[in-house]
Amino acid sequence: MKKVFLAVLALSMTASVLTSCKEVEKKAEDAAEATENALEEAGENMKEAGEKAMDKAKEAGEDMKEGAEKAMDSIKAAGEGAMDKAKEMGNDAMDKAKEMGNDAKEMGNDAMDKAGDKMKEGADKMKEGADKMKKEVKKATDH
Repeated sequence: MKKVFLAVLALSMTASVLTSCKEVEKKAEDAAEATENALEEAGENMKEAGEKAMDKAKEAGEDMKEGAEKAMDSIKAAGEGAMDKAKEMGNDAMDKAKEMGNDAKEMGNDAMDKAGDKMKEGADKMKEGADKMKKEVKKATDH
């Protein structure tokens, strides 16, 4: 009777360990999937933020251009003698505004590229970790 009791106890513990290992594997897979989804969403959010920043930089450039054009119109009214100088200054201001807008756009693009690269690196590392975790869980459940 003692042997039967020990055999039943051993079978019960084996079943419990196998069930627990399967649960760990499932939870590890769920965690890896959730991490991957979160990284994708974060990447999309960063892309949107970068696009918004570029739009704002373009708007600022346009506003500066409009301001330069208005300034140029006001100076024209001041007199013919100052008109040539005002045009030159207005053109310089428009060129500077365009240059600043282009610089802001480049900075936004660079920031988006760097952020995208970092997100991809992070996602790759998370995927490697998840794959490694899956292998360890599988290895543990196979034994």
